[in-house]
Amino acid sequence: MKRSAGILMPISSLPSPYGIGTLGKAACRFADFLKKAGQTYWQVLPVGQTGFGDSPYQSFSSFAGNPYFIDLEQLIADGLLTKAECDATDFGSAADRADYGKLYRARYPLLETAFSRADLDTPAYLAFLQDNAGWLPDYALFMALKEHFDGKPWTDWDEDARMRKPEALVCYRETFQNRVSFYQFLQYLFYTQWAAFKKYANDRGISLIGDVPIYVSADSVDVWANPDEFELDEARRPVNIAGVPPDYFSEDGQRWGNPLYRWDRMKENGYRFWIERIGAASRLFDCIRIDHFRGFASYWSIPASEPTARNGKWVKGPGMDFIGAITSWFSGFPIIAEDLGVLTDDVKDLLKESGLPGMKVLQFAFDADDSDYLPHRYERNCVCYLGTHDNDTTRGWLATASRKAKERAKKYFGLNRSEGFLWGMIRGGMASPADLFIAQMQDYLNLGSDCRMNAPGAAQGNWGWRMRPDALTPELARKIRQMTKRYGR
Repeated sequence: MKRSAGILMPISSLPSPYGIGTLGKAACRFADFLKKAGQTYWQVLPVGQTGFGDSPYQSFSSFAGNPYFIDLEQLIADGLLTKAECDATDFGSAADRADYGKLYRARYPLLETAFSRADLDTPAYLAFLQDNAGWLPDYALFMALKEHFDGKPWTDWDEDARMRKPEALVCYRETFQNRVSFYQFLQYLFYTQWAAFKKYANDRGISLIGDVPIYVSADSVDVWANPDEFELDEARRPVNIAGVPPDYFSEDGQRWGNPLYRWDRMKENGYRFWIERIGAASRLFDCIRIDHFRGFASYWSIPASEPTARNGKWVKGPGMDFIGAITSWFSGFPIIAEDLGVLTDDVKDLLKESGLPGMKVLQFAFDADDSDYLPHRYERNCVCYLGTHDNDTTRGWLATASRKAKERAKKYFGLNRSEGFLWGMIRGGMASPADLFIAQMQDYLNLGSDCRMNAPGAAQGNWGWRMRPDALTPELARKIRQMTKRYGR
């Protein structure tokens, strides 16, 4: 990467009159704002269909886009909905929080109305079905079956569906043909709107950074359709699950619940599943961040019967054999390694051998005098973050960090009240040697802890923050641009 800067802003956090951010006018306005602010990158969170806990890291599919991100105003323009129908729907009253319960009840009836009015015989739609024949039929059937079985996880479906008995799948496809078509149509809408949005951003010099979670959700079509790739028992239920040991975020560790991979099987087939996942991401984004990179060196394996992550163990990961296969297959495509967490020597060695840029989080830099996250220790080949979606906002961090940590930050960056401590932190990241600097939009807006995107280990209250419609002022764009230019980004 060239020396540059960007902003982390989830699609869900964009303003919209219909309950959640979408791929419509607000997304284009944000791309315009990034250009005015002198930014090169827009980083988003995973854009898959959310499942448990509304987390984008627990999606029903690695390939399907989130139907919530389909822009209703575009459907009105296309004649598939009316403004009156959208305005009469209750998406929640809070402009700065997404109400996922109301979204679930409100969005799908509207999308079903749009589906009932759509022409499914157009060349564009038929070409989409053909181009996505590798994943789309299984995904659409999975969603139709999830409806049929009252939303239960696929591990609790009837045996013929759970075990994917061929004759049963044929019968289910015929029985639920209309619902399968509905879910295929939603993906057509998402991908069509995404392509237009991406072109708009790219045409303005803005590259999109996507996020690829290391693990997939247990309740996903990925596991249901590829059981041999995961550590499952004979009944296709997880034997061991993913997480991390007790750490900075949680004294019990984090029990994510995702099934672990059978890396031996994956190696035998040339890591097909991963190549398809990253291939799909490479068509959506200009760069990707692979989450939890340390899990490729060694990963925390928790018996599925354990209620917390405390009694897990470290297991050796696939290492450079896997990373080399990925970087060779996607040669020239930018990949960022999220190398946070417990950084043992094997993780550091793997990152160095891979040549991928790792991550440096400034909020972690002041817990000790000799932290590796202090900017003077950076190599150029890294990405400096003020904080990530898993951190508090920087204003929140400044309010709650230990006295020693704040004193270290003040002395290190020369923080002062005249400039503002927050902007002094931004200046410190901008001035760092890192090739890329990223800050959350909440930090540029000087928002507090109530606007935090995610608190790891907390089951509720996450992923809801939304930006107010009047937040993107010319003055803010000018201030960001001046600092970006000052430090050669």
